[in-house]
Amino acid sequence: MAGSHSPDSSRPEPRRVLVTGGAGFIGSAMVRHLLAESRVEVLNFDALTYAANLLSLESVADDPRYRFVRGDVRDVGAVGAAFAEFKPDCVLHLAAESHVDRSLTGPLAFVETNVVGTAVLLQAAREHWGRLPPAQHAACRFVHVSTDEVFGSLGAEGKFRPDTPYEPSSPYSASKAGSDHLVRAWGRSFGLPVVVTNCSNNYGPRQFPEKLVPLMILNGLEDKELPVYGSGGNVRDWLFVDDHARGVWTAARRGRVGATYLFGGGAERDNLSVVREICALLDELRPPGASGPRERLIRFVADRPGHDFRYAIDASATTAELDWRPRESFTSGLRRTVQWYLDHEPWIEAVRTGAYRRWMEENYAWR
Repeated sequence: MAGSHSPDSSRPEPRRVLVTGGAGFIGSAMVRHLLAESRVEVLNFDALTYAANLLSLESVADDPRYRFVRGDVRDVGAVGAAFAEFKPDCVLHLAAESHVDRSLTGPLAFVETNVVGTAVLLQAAREHWGRLPPAQHAACRFVHVSTDEVFGSLGAEGKFRPDTPYEPSSPYSASKAGSDHLVRAWGRSFGLPVVVTNCSNNYGPRQFPEKLVPLMILNGLEDKELPVYGSGGNVRDWLFVDDHARGVWTAARRGRVGATYLFGGGAERDNLSVVREICALLDELRPPGASGPRERLIRFVADRPGHDFRYAIDASATTAELDWRPRESFTSGLRRTVQWYLDHEPWIEAVRTGAYRRWMEENYAWR
């Protein structure tokens, strides 16, 4: 849907931004970016499911422009109350079930959150913005943050573009594809000012350890096996999470209504290469001693069902229209990521033991 039209740089800036899933990995990066790089007020609306972590937002928790509400995007009443009280003029929708492996064992949760939850949010935005004076409509945007996995699998050549047909392989990617279609339908049917973004694999500090990069870092530090699916030949395009957050905010401020923007890191790596790079960094920054290089810990395990071979994003249209490009290479971003985990062992311990969840319940049960 992205075309050659110029971005709308003359419209008013958003003043109040509702971020769903703002306690997640990408969501918390989004919240920190907004508070550091803009003057907006931010409401973080998050259900605090297993991968959410308010410790990732400690640095902004006392900012007078930041508020947190615990709520589920599937809950019509809670979502409506958040809109009525906060009165946002911009929604950044990041709340989602996002782990492919979990979608293979519990797919209905992905349909409920990613599809039903998105529909609930869209309808609430439509009703809320419909009550605003027309003069306030120009700043309004509903930005839906999605994944490149909706496009399915690439062969050895080619890259995903905004007009690539959808061909999802997993319940996760199918649920995200469904939510993308709902967002566009609300835009076309009801005139909701929507923008869709699709990104490649994110990585960076504070990521929940079920994902490849943090899992390999933490297992490597603990001298545990490093499980790699199949032969490790599956290829992903890696995007540093702060670059992604900057891109989403740029799309929210300057993107055209109805447009699709793709964000990729321009950093294709097969999974085995990623694991080996992590091993090399760990060996350099935390020498393994007599046990030997950490590559010895790599173990090849049975591939998961429907494992897409390759993802790669062509972000040239986004760069041309929004003047966005990644600032981190994979080499620099991975080094920053590994170093962060080495420097934040208490965060790791809290996540792995569940202490962070007890802390959240104690500190946010009243909200």
